[in-house]
Amino acid sequence: MITAWKYRHRSVSGNTAGIALLSEVAVNAGGTVSKALADQGFKAQVVTHGADLGIDVEIVQRNPQHKGFVPQSKRWRVEQTYGILILHRRLVRDYEHRPSSSSSRVYWAMTHVMVRRLTGANTPTWREAAVAA
Repeated sequence: MITAWKYRHRSVSGNTAGIALLSEVAVNAGGTVSKALADQGFKAQVVTHGADLGIDVEIVQRNPQHKGFVPQSKRWRVEQTYGILILHRRLVRDYEHRPSSSSSRVYWAMTHVMVRRLTGANTPTWREAAVAA
């Protein structure tokens, strides 16, 4: 799993981390990733580096005519995924010290989500159990 974990605690710019993560994706995904969405804070360097790797990097821009908070459909998917992950207790905070341990927790949480969706089961989360008590 590719994460920004190793860049989070260093003073590394977003563009530098974005370029490094794209390189990791190109190596570890085996050419299966063809498109990446990036925040508007990233610059053309990330788009150029992605193109060199065969990954189309699209910078999601905010509509300047909108005032206040307006959800953007492409970015909302990422926020929704973060929200789903936060429902799993070990992922609420950075408890893990190794990227491999953290990524295994993310795989576990997303497997749980997929099983729930496939079976139609609705098991309570740890937050619902605390409210019921």
